[in-house]
Amino acid sequence: MPTYERRTTVDAPLEEVWEFHSRVEGLEAVTPDWMGLRVEAVLGPDGRPDPDVLEVGTELALSIRPLGIGPRQHWTSLITDRDRRDDGAYFRDEMVYGPFERWEHTHAFSADGERTVLRDRVVYELPVLGRGPLAEVTTPFSQAGFEAMFRGRHRATKARLE
Repeated sequence: MPTYERRTTVDAPLEEVWEFHSRVEGLEAVTPDWMGLRVEAVLGPDGRPDPDVLEVGTELALSIRPLGIGPRQHWTSLITDRDRRDDGAYFRDEMVYGPFERWEHTHAFSADGERTVLRDRVVYELPVLGRGPLAEVTTPFSQAGFEAMFRGRHRATKARLE
């Protein structure tokens, strides 16, 4: 299964980076404008709208329109795992509806003194066209798109928190 990974060191303490990424406002702040992100709704695990923190069971209804081209793509993610320890933290969101056959995104944070190492890991499966022999052709294009998006997200995190 194709996987994309990106790692960046942020000159900010773990707690600050963790709290920033644990809120929907963090997602909005780091998503590049060219993705055309719109947060349609966020429901907490208790069913209440707009929770303060993205806890396990939180559902995010999003839409994107990359480069303003084509119709909006709707996407629903569920926070499926989350853990915070002294030296690190992570949370995972999984797409339950959207443009991929599978999307599992792990956001990991580890302390490096007063700095934080930010790691994104996405395990994904492209729609039908990205299977079998066509996967060899389509995967490099998806990787290039992920690289542009996550490079922008990591730069935005550094700009916001350093």
